Amino acid sequence: MIIWLNGTFGAGKTTTSRELVELLPEARIFDAEQVGYMLRHVENLPQLGNFQHWPPWRHLVVETASQLLDYVGGILVVPQSILIEEYWREIRAGLEKIGIPVHHFVLHADHDTLTERIETDSETNSQFPGARQWRLDHLAAYQEALPWLSREGNVIDTTQGDPAHVARLITETASVDGRHH
Repeated sequence: MIIWLNGTFGAGKTTTSRELVELLPEARIFDAEQVGYMLRHVENLPQLGNFQHWPPWRHLVVETASQLLDYVGGILVVPQSILIEEYWREIRAGLEKIGIPVHHFVLHADHDTLTERIETDSETNSQFPGARQWRLDHLAAYQEALPWLSREGNVIDTTQGDPAHVARLITETASVDGRHH
């Protein structure tokens, strides 16, 4: 099975995914962004501003998740923002077609909280120059996507909740526990 953590930057996807792996012994994190980084090395791909716009990224995420689950089993936790409904539906349909159950959660926080978290994320901001502004610039796209995200996933407000509590709530909602898979 896949537990997909969607939402914008600063919502708590990375931290919550680490907590989920602690709670669920058969879970491992699959960072779908790495598939995009791999594709960036292919010469002459169209420069579209975001690797998610490349159809091969979406297909490779589905195929990679499938291969990983066939190889190691268990649960994949995917902390990946997808803010374009068509892309989400394409990935979800691909996973469903091959029989992989997907539990889609949208981690949400209010605008001021997200802004504060992005601005104070010293680890990301120091590793990736320009990351702070890029992430702030995407808050508007998240707000625009929120109506469809709310229809397609379980929205969990992370404004006040700590990541351990959010992870426990996800395991309860997805009917998952560390003993029965």
